[in-house]
Amino acid sequence: MTDKAKEKIRRQDEAELLEKVSGFIQRNRAVFLVCLIAAVAVLAGFITVTSVLHSHNAKAMSRLETLNQRYEALRFDIADASKDADVQTLLNELAAFASEHKGYASARAYSITAAVHSDKKNWTEAEKAWADASVAAKGTYLEPVAVYNQAIVLEEQNNAQGAIDLFIKAAAFTGFPGASRAQFNIGRLQEPLSKEAAIEAYRSVLSKWPDDEVWTSFAESRIIALGLK
Repeated sequence: MTDKAKEKIRRQDEAELLEKVSGFIQRNRAVFLVCLIAAVAVLAGFITVTSVLHSHNAKAMSRLETLNQRYEALRFDIADASKDADVQTLLNELAAFASEHKGYASARAYSITAAVHSDKKNWTEAEKAWADASVAAKGTYLEPVAVYNQAIVLEEQNNAQGAIDLFIKAAAFTGFPGASRAQFNIGRLQEPLSKEAAIEAYRSVLSKWPDDEVWTSFAESRIIALGLK
């Protein structure tokens, strides 16, 4: 078989694989959205990690991965008092790492810190960590993720207006895959405050993200429900 024929077969195989992956993501986009918003999963995205590993920050990323693995090993027993010393040691190392680095590396360290505090329901500390992550991640795809998660933590603290303000900020980021969900959350939080504002927020989901079948469907349902009240 000639090299040209082999290259043609390789390209056909790549095209078929891409088509299968694209179809799988399309059929399961709701699941992928949840994964995207998740504090740690989104920060370990293959594309970003791969690009960073090929940069001068490979050593830092390797250290971060080790810290993240330690968090993953602790997270299911994180409420156990016997793990408190290990958790505190991890938090101290994450804080030191975040202060020594900038950009993506620092933002990811803050995000792991936020995940630890969220698992322990230390909402005030989690909020601060997500705020620090958003500043460190300025101008990267991690910035809206951090803003979104900070809004979630504010909601956990019953600060609805603060959460709304941050969801508004998250929804405004161009290219943020969680933008439609952030906009839906604005409507959800507005419902007990103002039915009119909630309906307006839901209508924005329909107008700005008409191709997002998940959150437009939810928004449409809430508009109908609120209209019947």
